[in-house]
Parts: sequence; structure tokens; C-alpha cells
Amino acid sequence: QVQLRESGPGLVKPSQTLSLTCAVSGGSITTAYYYWNWIRQPPGKGLEWMGAITYSGSTYYSPSLKSRPSISRDTSRNQITLQLSSVTPEDTAMYYCTRLMGWEYDSWGQGTQVTVSS
Repeated sequence: QVQLRESGPGLVKPSQTLSLTCAVSGGSITTAYYYWNWIRQPPGKGLEWMGAITYSGSTYYSPSLKSRPSISRDTSRNQITLQLSSVTPEDTAMYYCTRLMGWEYDSWGQGTQVTVSS
């Protein structure tokens, strides 16, 4: 069974770039036809899809984030990375790495809390 584990700095200062890693075990990130997504949930709000990278390396992003996110992968380490530039306190959230197959998010990490504060 696939497992996803997010990791990151926890606290980031405004205007900096946030970098999070999702370590995947029990399955390859290159297996067709999975999409690997980053989703976040700000305190008191709903889930927000940020972007995805596919099994073949193609990327997709939410237009609402205005080119700030960048998703990449390291196939040798079986990891997915999210970078989010120019963070503000509004980027404070729980960040999740998830796997999508078809229309179902069938695996989720436990999430990692990120706080943006000076």
C-alpha cells in the first residue's frame, strides 16, 4: 500500500520561498496513470488544490495561485517537491500530498503545517 509523507520547515518568513517534500513509499511516482497533487487547507477554510505532477512529469497548477507554485519530482528518490514563492500569511495552512487516480484521491499524507510569519 502506498504511503505519502510530507516534510517541510514549519515556519517561513513572508516573501520567502516555501519548499515541501513528499516522500512516496510502496509505489513508484512514475506508475501510469497516477497524478501527484498538493492540496492545502488554511485554518477554518476548505481544501484548496494547488497543482499536480503526473506520472510522466507533466505539471498543472491552480490559476488562482498566479504562477507562484512549482512542482517537481526526483524519480531516483521517489519524491515530489512543492515550491511556493513570495509567501504571505495567507499561505499559512496544512499542506497535503495526495495521489489521484481517475477521479479519486486514493492516498493522502498526514499533512504538514506551514506557518508564514515574521
